[in-house]
Amino acid sequence: MKIHLLAVGVRMPEWVEKGYAEYAGRLPRECALRLLEIPPGRRGAHADVARIVQAEGERLLAAVPAGSRLIALDERGQEWSTMELAGRLSGWLGEGRDVSLLVGGPDGLDADCRARADALWSLSRLTLPHPLVRVVVAEQIYRAWSVLHNHPYHRA
Repeated sequence: MKIHLLAVGVRMPEWVEKGYAEYAGRLPRECALRLLEIPPGRRGAHADVARIVQAEGERLLAAVPAGSRLIALDERGQEWSTMELAGRLSGWLGEGRDVSLLVGGPDGLDADCRARADALWSLSRLTLPHPLVRVVVAEQIYRAWSVLHNHPYHRA
């Protein structure tokens, strides 16, 4: 199984790239986390933000590998505890089907992405900057994997 992290935004700051790489690199091949960056729309003083978000959503959905379970990261989603995420990860691994996690850009995720998703996942009730979401998702996936394998990383 692969987990595809499809995220709007390219050329992230070095701290984002290093943080993501740290946790994604800890995961084994059978639970590989792969990042696919989706180019953001051009924003300017008179940009049509709704249209930009819609176009970003179209690019995200077009990049989803066929047959994968679709999870949209969205503030309106359900918050999962670490143990709940570990349970979901266990189910995903058992199913063997790839999982695609969608992360919107600075103005959020398009409604079509949320509508097509099998689940909506909220990382927090806080508003997080979209580059930070990559790092948090990678760390939480690694933490959930460590719970499933009784690895000492997770100390609850």
